[in-house]
Amino acid sequence: MKTIRLTTAQALLKFLDAQYVEFDGEEHKFVKGVYGIFGHGNLLGIGEGLENMKDLSLKFYQGHNEQGIVHAATAFAKQKNRLEIFACTSSIGPGALNMVTGAATATVNRIPVLLLPGDIFADRQPDPVLQQIEMPYNPKITANDAFKAVSKYWDRIERPEQLITAALNAMRVLTDPAETGAVTLALPQDVQGEAYDYPVEFFEKRVHHIDRRPPSESALVRALRLIKTKKKPLIIAGGGVHYSQAVDTLREFAEAFNIPVSFTQAGKGAMLWDHPLNMGGVGTTGTLAANKLAKEADLIIAVGTRLMDFPTASKTAFQNPNVKILSINVNNFDGLKMDAEHLNADAMLGLEVLMEGLKKKGYRSNYSKEELKTLKEEWDREVDRLYHLESEKGLPQTTALGIINDFATENDVFVAAAGSLPGDLHRLWRCKGIKSYHMEYGFSCMGYEVSGTFGVKMAEPEKEAYALLSDGSFLMLHSEFLTSLQERMKINVIILDNGGFQSINSLQKSHGSAKGFGNELRYRSKETGKLDDDYIQIDFAGIAKSLGAKAYTARNENELRKALEEARKESTSVLIDVKVLPGTQSGGYESWWRVGVAEVSESDSVKKAYMEDSEYMKKHARKW
Repeated sequence: MKTIRLTTAQALLKFLDAQYVEFDGEEHKFVKGVYGIFGHGNLLGIGEGLENMKDLSLKFYQGHNEQGIVHAATAFAKQKNRLEIFACTSSIGPGALNMVTGAATATVNRIPVLLLPGDIFADRQPDPVLQQIEMPYNPKITANDAFKAVSKYWDRIERPEQLITAALNAMRVLTDPAETGAVTLALPQDVQGEAYDYPVEFFEKRVHHIDRRPPSESALVRALRLIKTKKKPLIIAGGGVHYSQAVDTLREFAEAFNIPVSFTQAGKGAMLWDHPLNMGGVGTTGTLAANKLAKEADLIIAVGTRLMDFPTASKTAFQNPNVKILSINVNNFDGLKMDAEHLNADAMLGLEVLMEGLKKKGYRSNYSKEELKTLKEEWDREVDRLYHLESEKGLPQTTALGIINDFATENDVFVAAAGSLPGDLHRLWRCKGIKSYHMEYGFSCMGYEVSGTFGVKMAEPEKEAYALLSDGSFLMLHSEFLTSLQERMKINVIILDNGGFQSINSLQKSHGSAKGFGNELRYRSKETGKLDDDYIQIDFAGIAKSLGAKAYTARNENELRKALEEARKESTSVLIDVKVLPGTQSGGYESWWRVGVAEVSESDSVKKAYMEDSEYMKKHARKW
């Protein structure tokens, strides 16, 4: 057997550089590069290999916060439909632990990302080392054990030869549509530098085939039998529609049988907003049209979604006593949720074979075109109303979004994740281009927005990428804004400065709180001792300018329009600080979300909220 002597870190990099995936006959280089921050634990291992290996094509990006680099890598893979990824490397201790939140975000969203945190010495000679967590009852536990709870595959490479099986297992999970998520390979810093005679064949080009999974014949028969008995089906399209590249198939399926389509946050952007069967987002943050249809539907066709509490309105959205759920999903765990009839299949293949079978049976829904047209037009009028609100006090948030939405083109990608914006965007945003809507709402991780926008820009450099976020998210994490400047890759950051965490503030008020508590960016009052004095005034544009970016402040409609036009002309990253009226986000439409309301309280309004929530749940909520 021919061998080559390399350090563990060098061998890992050489292996990653030779990995490809094949999907529908097209090959993609799977690992595009390494994104990281160096410290003891990875500098002299992974760092040495990246610096000195001359035949390595992996590009290195310097991050500025470890959580931020994982968010950027996640967004990159999401925008690439999981066919290309980045590896993320960190030092030991706090550097590694900073990546845990990013790992959870990737895993919850079923997005592949490879994490390579440095670890303590495997030989334990210098223990305890700087940044080491010591557990007297088990010396093998390190900070990296925290990744076990948020990784789909986890391993610690304690000997150089262990890399071979660990790396192959990592690729197995990363390229599996049903099981993908964060993969963690913990790398002790001494082992990274240890050499071993690796088999040359380990580094040969390896193509991982992502095969479309067809449904079984028996499952198909059951699904067709179920659909044929139903008159008012509703499609809920999830992220799996994008990853399967089933956008055209979804549209053709809906048109063939006159079935309205609603979307999860991950699925939105799979159909243009003005398509007559596009009813918009569904559930807690859904549209009036989609939620009315969901209540009356006798069949929910869930395509590539894990049916979390928002699209199902905490399992209260589907109120027809005869409703059934048909789930098309490659993942058994997701496909069997809510007692669904599961068609275990790739989204595109599943829809195609169902379409063929239903055409043979002459199936068509009982919706009239006029009925669906009326629902859609009713909702379009409501969006227009919210997009054109006026106030003497300032700029309403929904009006600002209307201006931005009107400005957007089919080639612009908008990224968001947390706060009040996901609700506004899921309800109101009109997608003009396919995959122009990039929402991380599986984990709804504050701080994803700016980093994620940089990841989107890396994935599609020819497009304009926009982060839509509030002041709270920006203050929490915007590290990779600097990376975008460093890499000369322009991103656009639009901050809607609404005075704090208004989404949660609104949630408090709607469940008994008189004024909201602890969620707005206010000074502490000398009189009351509480955070209820004036709003803190922050110059976000000034922060961006100090980093070397272009920046604008907008306080009214005209200033916002002008800032957007000027930003498009810029060649470097831009921040637009939009001052909007607090509490002017959109509300819910015939939907609900279960939260834990206090059963006992000194507040009568809280007691009332508890009773109302309890009664609603008893009346409408499913138990499974």
